[in-house]
Amino acid sequence: MSNAGQPLSVQFVTTSLMQGGAEVQVFLLAAELKRRGHTVTLVSMRDAEAFDSELRELGIPFHSLAMQRGIGDPRALFKLANVVRANRPDVVHSHMVHANLLTRLARLLSPMPVQISTAHNYSEGARWRELAYRVTDPLCDLTTNVCRLCVEHFVAVGATPKARIKYMPNGLDLSKFQPQPGAREAKRHELGIAPGTFLWLAVGRLEEQKDYPNLIAAVRQLAARSDDAAPTTVLVAGEGTLHDELDRLVQAAGLDDAHFRLLGVRNDVVDLMAAADAYVMSSAWEGLPMVLLEAGASRLPAVVTDVGGNREVVTNGKTGFVVPPHDPAALAEAMQRLMRLSEEETRAMGEAAHHEIELNFGLAGVVDQWEAVYRELLARRGKA
Repeated sequence: MSNAGQPLSVQFVTTSLMQGGAEVQVFLLAAELKRRGHTVTLVSMRDAEAFDSELRELGIPFHSLAMQRGIGDPRALFKLANVVRANRPDVVHSHMVHANLLTRLARLLSPMPVQISTAHNYSEGARWRELAYRVTDPLCDLTTNVCRLCVEHFVAVGATPKARIKYMPNGLDLSKFQPQPGAREAKRHELGIAPGTFLWLAVGRLEEQKDYPNLIAAVRQLAARSDDAAPTTVLVAGEGTLHDELDRLVQAAGLDDAHFRLLGVRNDVVDLMAAADAYVMSSAWEGLPMVLLEAGASRLPAVVTDVGGNREVVTNGKTGFVVPPHDPAALAEAMQRLMRLSEEETRAMGEAAHHEIELNFGLAGVVDQWEAVYRELLARRGKA
């Protein structure tokens, strides 16, 4: 249930707008707040690569600062300040490191009753970014992060004082992940998955963070074992700068399409999850992965590395298995352990995963929390 009170004006600022976990979360928050009667606008530092038509349908104005990836442009600071002045939002809520820092600086040029900076990762990369967070901290009212371990890390490295950071989980609309009759069989047939194959799915950009070489090495170990009860296929949906390198690693490992397949960018992830038997995440670092919430909502047990908020989503032994990062042998062993479970045990894990996602990460409950935070901070500023 929405928090009582007058409608708010909320302006989201994001580094980018594409089919990434953080960007999906920004869109979901904006859409739900709009449905609840609030005034919502969205600003991206770069041109939109996704969600532009959905924003139009919802009547959410979108502004691009027209920045190019990897190229600094001081004019963006003044563009953002002008957009804020034109819209006069109650809350300016930024997401991801570049947007967080830019928005804080824009507050020097344009009034913002409340400014919230949300980080979506355990580490923001270079040390200078952590220092930049600390230096600009007085320019925001609150920093949040999407996993508890991430919050602890931000405090430990001095990016944010403990009293000025808060854990706020990602939220997911579970209604989009309900099983549809025949979807599983149709998608498996389309993909050419042989009957009896245990199908794993991984979704994410082909970048260093996701550590797909770890997954490839684990699948190579699985393929070399002669006691596998059933054929195993791993599908990876996503694109990125490491595509060619990963393709070479797959070939060098002697894995063909029946073992490991790079699918590229997909717009049918919901159907892919319906077709899969389990989800696997081999990441080197994470925040709170939206795709892991989606897997749980799709009733998929998961094997994940113990990084970021993964352990907060997957309960070891109950909804899947959690293994150390950078350890292909441990990853392969956990994958084999899950595949050896009975059909009833696997289904029970999937149902437990769905229940935990619904209980802890349902979008309605998360947006309730955000509304309460917005109103509390506005009240502190005398803007109730």
